Amino acid sequence: MAGLTPGAPVPKTITLHGRTRRLEVVFSDGAQFLIPFELMRVFSPSAEVQGHGPGQETLQTGKREVGIESLSPVGNYAVQPRFSDGHDSGIFSWDLLYELGSRQAELWADYEARLAAAGASRDVAMPPASAAGGCSGHG
Repeated sequence: MAGLTPGAPVPKTITLHGRTRRLEVVFSDGAQFLIPFELMRVFSPSAEVQGHGPGQETLQTGKREVGIESLSPVGNYAVQPRFSDGHDSGIFSWDLLYELGSRQAELWADYEARLAAAGASRDVAMPPASAAGGCSGHG
């Protein structure tokens, strides 16, 4: 999902709304999105979440109340949030933010279906998997 497509819309403004836990992004094409921090966290482009290839994704649970403590620019193409659970390795390109914003309903449905299939919850974190063979980092 990550990447930066030449000629694609770029953010005009990015605003963190801590109380409602949403990132507001207004793009150059007029699109405006309020992206929940939880959605960003569970679809982080980091290897810790996405794995190193298809089928290696790690289902993120217990992230309903996650916040963003800081948001750092990455060049002229992305931002890197530091989430309240310590996760800070995902780099969110403008393309990815646009995709998360425009596909929220579909992505939420997919996430909730995966949670249900795993018997997991948005409110309770699953126990950590074995560290053997996993990525290092903040989970």
